[in-house]
Amino acid sequence: MINEAAYWISIAHLPGWRYKRINELIIKFHHEQKIGIEGFFHLDTEEWKKAYDLNDKETDDLLNVKSEIPNNSFLAESLFNQGYEIIPLISPEYSQNLKSNLKSDYSPAVLYLKGNRGILKEKSIAIVGSRNAGEISLQFTDNIAKNASKEYKVVVSGFAKGVDKQALDSAIAYKGQSIIVLPQGITTFGSGFKTYYRQIVDGDVLVLSTFHPKVPWRTDLAMARNIVIYGLADEIYVAESSDSGGTWSGVKDGIRKQRTIYVRQPDPGEKNANIELIKMGAVPVDINGRRITADYLVHPETRQQGVAEESAEKIADKIKSLLKNKSLSADQIKEQMGTAWSKSTLTNYLKKLNFIEVKKIRNKNFYFIKGTPEKTEPQLF
Repeated sequence: MINEAAYWISIAHLPGWRYKRINELIIKFHHEQKIGIEGFFHLDTEEWKKAYDLNDKETDDLLNVKSEIPNNSFLAESLFNQGYEIIPLISPEYSQNLKSNLKSDYSPAVLYLKGNRGILKEKSIAIVGSRNAGEISLQFTDNIAKNASKEYKVVVSGFAKGVDKQALDSAIAYKGQSIIVLPQGITTFGSGFKTYYRQIVDGDVLVLSTFHPKVPWRTDLAMARNIVIYGLADEIYVAESSDSGGTWSGVKDGIRKQRTIYVRQPDPGEKNANIELIKMGAVPVDINGRRITADYLVHPETRQQGVAEESAEKIADKIKSLLKNKSLSADQIKEQMGTAWSKSTLTNYLKKLNFIEVKKIRNKNFYFIKGTPEKTEPQLF
């Protein structure tokens, strides 16, 4: 077991190699050629090149890490003696969420764990957000963690100050379970293990790292760690995001991959980028994590003006009634509805209604109900 772990440590941290390339090797030798990792490392360089289409640099890289296997054997033995676990990609104990969400392109080849590894099999949520989050964002985080604990869902935390730390502490306070995803090697988390010793022993906290066990905290590792947080989670909630940084890029990437991401609807006057993420396709939720269904509630000005929170169906019905047997511009619809929406808000909403058609007349868009007779004239003034 120790010897095999040494080989996994070696292959997982090939210098300059992406997860995709490492995983291609693992898939080929394990699934296709049916040989173990020790068997792979016992092949000669010509077999490596021929069977795995390796170039000279890749072969040299493998030879270099192969020479480190004796040292990694001592490291593996030390890790096991201290209660750490080494879970390779091919293990049934490896997180199925990571495999499903990150695929072979981004799934880490090895997970380093300490704590109750069974937590990896439970339903989970990630609560993410700014290190300098405001009080309302921290309250949102607490609410989501409380709900998750009641529903026996694991809270995934990145252990940064702000939202991450609040998520972890709230999960513990509500007797829930949590995964701490480290931006560093697992052996460098000494003070954290002391702080959460009881929760780890009781099986309520699992500490996880994907980096070499001895590597210290680094900014680039903190950014790389974010994809693992998102990958471990079945659901993702965003308390607060700026228009740059880890939360922003992580949510954008998640939306691009068509994952459902819930973003807290900000209060009027809040200075964050939550609204922008919602416009990109994230799902707006209230302070308790409940979906906000009416599209126009994405925009703070609707609440600033005291507009009633109506359902999307009622809003659509009002528009349908206004356009009965006539065509109107967005300005005219806005005026006749008496709404506080901005014109752009209304225009975006109209585009989403499947019963609406649009026609340009005198360089201006007019909206009408599909199937309205052509003789219906727009109100140009």
